[in-house]
This record gives sequence, structure tokens and C-alpha cells, in this order.
Amino acid sequence: MAILADEHMTEEPRGGRGNLFSNVANAIGLSGGRGLLRSVGLENLTRIRTSALARRIITFNLIALCILLVGMLYLNQFKGGLVVEKQSSMVIESELYTNVIEARLFDENTTNRGLIEGLPVSEGLIARVYLPDESIAVQLNGASVDLATGSGFIAWLGGVLDVLPGLRTVSGQTAPMSEQFFASEMAKAAFSGQESIRRSNTQAGETVLAVSRPIMVDGSIAAAMVLTSQPGYLDGLLAAEQQSVLRLFLLAVVVSIVLSVALANTIANPIHDLARAAEAGTTKEGRQDDATRVRIPDLSGRPDEIGRLSRAMRDMTSALYDRIDTNEEFAADVAHEIKNPLASLRSAVETLRIAPEGDGRVRLLDVIEHDVRRLDRLVSDISNASRLDAELVKEEEEVFDLTLMLSRIAEFHTHEANDKEVELIWDEPDTPIMFDGMEARLAQVFVNLISNAISFCGQGDAVRVWAREKDNRVLIVVEDTGPGIPEEALTKVFKRFYSERPEHDYGNNSGLGLSISKQIVEAHKGVIWAENIHARDAEDGDAPLGARFVVGLPV
Repeated sequence: MAILADEHMTEEPRGGRGNLFSNVANAIGLSGGRGLLRSVGLENLTRIRTSALARRIITFNLIALCILLVGMLYLNQFKGGLVVEKQSSMVIESELYTNVIEARLFDENTTNRGLIEGLPVSEGLIARVYLPDESIAVQLNGASVDLATGSGFIAWLGGVLDVLPGLRTVSGQTAPMSEQFFASEMAKAAFSGQESIRRSNTQAGETVLAVSRPIMVDGSIAAAMVLTSQPGYLDGLLAAEQQSVLRLFLLAVVVSIVLSVALANTIANPIHDLARAAEAGTTKEGRQDDATRVRIPDLSGRPDEIGRLSRAMRDMTSALYDRIDTNEEFAADVAHEIKNPLASLRSAVETLRIAPEGDGRVRLLDVIEHDVRRLDRLVSDISNASRLDAELVKEEEEVFDLTLMLSRIAEFHTHEANDKEVELIWDEPDTPIMFDGMEARLAQVFVNLISNAISFCGQGDAVRVWAREKDNRVLIVVEDTGPGIPEEALTKVFKRFYSERPEHDYGNNSGLGLSISKQIVEAHKGVIWAENIHARDAEDGDAPLGARFVVGLPV
């Protein structure tokens, strides 16, 4: 039998894959410069380069992609699946060849070439028929296909990954040997009556897969059919799959960077603007638009945490400026209030130097003593008022019996009222009222209101205190039968240092009591107001029957 020369079945190579990534790159704007970046409005990357948060977002996303890539290449089932699939197809193909050859061997006129003439050999395979003397009766080669067609960066990256063990090669089951020698070894196994499926590696590290079957004629082995893969064909399939994964990875990298930049623009840039606005308060350049106010960007329309942060910063800034304005007004009021007793003291001291001994010097000393006490009381009240905000924030609220607290306060002020021959009436509610708040601070409010009412009353007047719970609110009312409050003063009584006192009582109050009371009530999210008591049939201009202070607190 003649030995056939190598014959290559014609099949168009699967080239052209190398241009896949370049086509994708062109489509997404990589080769065109910044096309994709312009399409999403991110051409200005200066802020991204200077933003640590943006760089962190991009880095973490790329690290996650790299871990995913390595995991895919290490853990995917392609290598094992490819070997099993190729083995199955080679077993079926070798069985077909064996059946055809066994049928043709009954024809004595069949030549060696005719044994497998017309049989298709799949690409990347080599079909051989061995005679009992281990010589090759006929050999037919399938088309050689170079699947590893990657170029440029893809090929370079694939080469880098090949350094990692186990990413491409399939280990053989036998010692490294040439493909021809491996095929002859498989033929020997077939002549022993065995059907074998094995794989090996060549000295160059290429994987070879082989299937051998005995060819039976009249119950005896007449030849051996050996089907092997071309050296490097299986590795080429793996390399092609790896390059497909790399192309997908590069596309994912580009998309991840673009999305990371877009995410950084929606997160890092607004935070940068908020931080710059907050820092502007410490520099003159940051307040060029308004020398007295720092403008926080209004991002409150965003339905996320940055929108909440913007609203919180704007509210905080507004509250801070309100506090600054309040402190400035408070300082001005304090200066004004202190000047009056100081002026009186100065005048009294200067007069004392030249006053003769007698009643005149005693009266001057009384004036000095009164002004000193007034200053001491004023400084104490100012100190308490200035610390009130900080103390209200620190103190904790707790549930207490509001009825019991008012009862004790009323009982305490009964002696003060009796000394002025004023009747103090405590109208206790039918059921106790429990309230969640700062008991000591609210007690300060009602002590102030009751004391204030008693101080305006004279002999025969009365002060009535009552409390009721209605519609999720508690109303506490302190009313008296005194002279009432001038109509023009109803809106002023809660202002700092305002005092509407009789002349004989001038200087005995700092004018901060009602202001402090209002501050405490508002800290409990309540309201307080003053009004005059009029008869039902009273006309405009009629004198009031007394004054009433109402405190409303939410339950």
C-alpha cells in the first residue's frame, strides 16, 4: 500500500477576529479620541484628576473588574468543556471512519487511498490508518486553522496572562512527545484490542488529543484507526476564547471608566462644590459676591444623600448666621442695658465726693447700692441667657407629671401672693397630665410667669393658674386681674430687656425673664403668647380686666 502525502481540505480560516476590538473601540470612541467622553459631557477631566474620591471610585471599579477577569480565566469551565466536547466529536468521527474502512476492506480492489477517500476530516485533526507492522497505510489532514489571531494590545495582554499558570494550556496524561510518536503509541494500543482516548503535550508544550480504535475484519484486527488533533489546535481554541474574554474585559474597562467618571461627576463634584463653599467662609476671596454671607450651592432638588447634605448645610448656615445676628443684637442690648446703671453709678460717685455729711450722702449710697444690685442681677441674667441655648441642647427630655409640677410651683408662690394680699388660685385638672420634656426648664418658665403676674397685682387682685389637655396639645394659662398690658406692648414683652414696670419698681427686673421663657418653650416646639382679658361686652378703648399668658405644648 502506498503512503499518501499530506492533503489539506480547503476551509476558509477564521481570521478577522483580530479586528473585533478595534471595531468596538471605534464604535465607542477610543480610536477617535474623546468621542465617548464628549457624548456624556465629561471632556473636562481636570477636576477628576484632582479629586481623591473620583480616583478612588475609578480604582475600586477597575480592581473589581480585574478580579473578575482572573476569576473568569481561572474558574470558567471552557477548558474542561472544550476537551470533553472535542473528545466526544473525535470518538464519533473515529467510529464513523472505522465503520467505513471495515466495509471497504471487504472489497479486495480497494486501494490504501480508497480506504478513507471522500471522508471529511474536521479542521485541526489528522486521520491515520496503521497496518499491523505499524506502518501508515493512509493519512489525511484536516485544515490547519490559526485561531490565535489577536494583535496589538490584546496579544500583549494575552502574553502577560500566559505567565500565570493554568490559564491556557491543558496538561497531558502522558509524558511530552511528538505528535507522530504519540499517534504510533495510540496505534499500538489499538492493535492490542483497546479503544483509547488520551492527551499529551509536545516538547513545545502544545496539547495533542488522540482517539484510537481497532479495525476488525472477520473477527481479527486488520488495522488501527488513529485520530489526533494537530499540535497547537486545542491551545489555539483556548487562546481564541481567552482573547474573546480579553476583548470583553477591555470593553468593560472602558465602560467602567466612563461610568465611574460620570458617577464621580455626580458625587465628587457636588461634594467638592459644597466643601469649597464651606471653606469660603475663612477666606476673603470666597466672599467676593457677598462679604457677609457664604452661599452654599442649592442641591436640595437631588433625591439622594447629597441633596440632604446640601439642605442640611444651607439650614445650618442660615441658623449660624441667625445666631450671629442674634448675638450681635444681644451684645448691643447688653451694652445698652449696662450703660444705664453704670451712668447712674458714675453720677452718684461723683456727687458723693462733694456731698456734705447727712441724709444726702445716705441717699447717694442707697442709689449706689441699688445700681450695684441691679448690675449684679443683670450680669447674672445675661450669663444665664447666653448659656441657655447650649444647655438646652445638652439636657435630656424625660416623662414627668406636669400637673404635680404646677401644683408645687403654685404652692411655693402662695406665700409670696399672701404677702401682697393677692389670691393665688390653682385650678387642677381632673386627671394628671404626663409630658415628655425638660422638667427643670419648664418649671423655670412657670415660676417666671406666676412671679411676673403676682408682681403686677395689688391688694385684692387674684392670679389663676390652670392647665388642660386638648387635641394633642397641653395649654397652661396664667392669668391675673392686674392692670393688663398696654396694647402696643403685647408684641414686645418677649423681647430681651423689655420691661413695662411701674416707676417705683424700675430697675428691679432685667427684662430677660419672658425672653428666656419663650426660648425654653420654643425648644419644646411649643408656643407662648400674651393677651389682655376683656369683658364680653367690652368696647374698643375699654380698660382690660387683666392679663393672660398662654403656653401651648405638643403632647
